[in-house]
Amino acid sequence: MAKATDFSVFSVLVTGSNRGIGLGLVKRFLELPSPPKWVFATTRDLKAEKSKKKNYDLFLFQEVKELARKHPNLVVLQLDVADLESIQAAVKDVEKCVGDGGLTILINNAGTWAFTDLTTENAKDMMRIYSINTIGPLQMSQAFLPLLKKAAQRSPRQGLSCSKAAIINISTIGGSIELMAYWDKGQGISYRCSKAALNMLTKCQSLEYPAHGILTVPIHPGAVKTRDSPVPEIPVEESSKGIVTVLSMLSEEDNGTFLDWLGRRAPW
Repeated sequence: MAKATDFSVFSVLVTGSNRGIGLGLVKRFLELPSPPKWVFATTRDLKAEKSKKKNYDLFLFQEVKELARKHPNLVVLQLDVADLESIQAAVKDVEKCVGDGGLTILINNAGTWAFTDLTTENAKDMMRIYSINTIGPLQMSQAFLPLLKKAAQRSPRQGLSCSKAAIINISTIGGSIELMAYWDKGQGISYRCSKAALNMLTKCQSLEYPAHGILTVPIHPGAVKTRDSPVPEIPVEESSKGIVTVLSMLSEEDNGTFLDWLGRRAPW
């Protein structure tokens, strides 16, 4: 991994950024010495009125809206990564803003979890989780590929980097087949399988997309203290700061490697 240099990003989109790691990443990008011209935060529900945890999600969404009032470069979009029409609509909205500049970084962060084990796992939950955690990043990457290509083509930088064009898939060592982390804390069969599949998707992307100047890396954000985390270890701020620091240092040699929020190699 290269040393951190002047981290310059034209545009970044973070899915699932109304709370948790996604919201933390949006804040970190806005705090950069030279923040992106465009930061896109996305949420499934712009009104946060359909959530079963309505009051909590509404509170967090108000935080996103307040950030948008303070930062004119922050655009909040409705986006459901499990809905292809929603993805396509978001592409059009982003393109209206970035124009020929393209999208520099796509961060596929949106994800979901189910507290299941080998006894209670079922097809309905597994299909729902795969649709968000694995198929969502696939379709997001496919849909935004033309804008990522534009960013790469317009960049004067040589090699691969997050200042040129990148797809960052937020994964987990819970999906590591070699490590099988946190097994004693919770089996989460569908979640683990979906993230292992996401890791394979990222590896495939890392072999295909460098030809277009696009770097692809999966990142384990740590066991972050969020509402849904079964094994909280580090606060969102620590994780998101670490991730952005890692992004600033990624180079061609890191393409297709599995890293954590501190830049350490994680086992597949």
